[in-house]
Amino acid sequence: MKEENNNKSVKTQEKKFSRENDKKKLLEEKVVSIGRVTKVTKGGRHFRFSATVVVGNRKGLVGIGTGKANEVPAAIAKASMMANKNVTKVAIIDGRTIPHEATGKVGRASVLIKPAVKGTGVIAGGAARSVLELAGVKDVISKSLGSNTKINVAKATLEALKSERTPAKIALLRGKKVEEL
Repeated sequence: MKEENNNKSVKTQEKKFSRENDKKKLLEEKVVSIGRVTKVTKGGRHFRFSATVVVGNRKGLVGIGTGKANEVPAAIAKASMMANKNVTKVAIIDGRTIPHEATGKVGRASVLIKPAVKGTGVIAGGAARSVLELAGVKDVISKSLGSNTKINVAKATLEALKSERTPAKIALLRGKKVEEL
């Protein structure tokens, strides 16, 4: 009886592990920023590293994560794990652009994103570009307003993408069909 329970738990763990590996294989990751954090103690300075990573499948799934560790690779690994946990689905129209204009705000950083015509490309800088590209948006215009902190700009871009609503979503909220809109 005990052996049977152990076999079930091992199989469950293997399934869970393989699902996580499959998910990791599907998502690309891009390091947005790496920072050195210094803590001054009476014994001297203690250095640690913080990393911000964006993950996405370029088909509407995107996530952001941050991590801290004593070494850069460990910080990136932690950030990647956090980003994989925070993956969200964003609305993309015609497989290339966003449904409508939106603004996202995190801290003092504010990001404005606008849909663009086919062939425009991703007009965005730095952290916003990383988030938009890994989300799968191919034609968009973006403007960073306020603070230019990389972490907050990336999070504000994700907030703007999350606030997008498709015609199907709006029809559902109003209790109508898409054709009636």
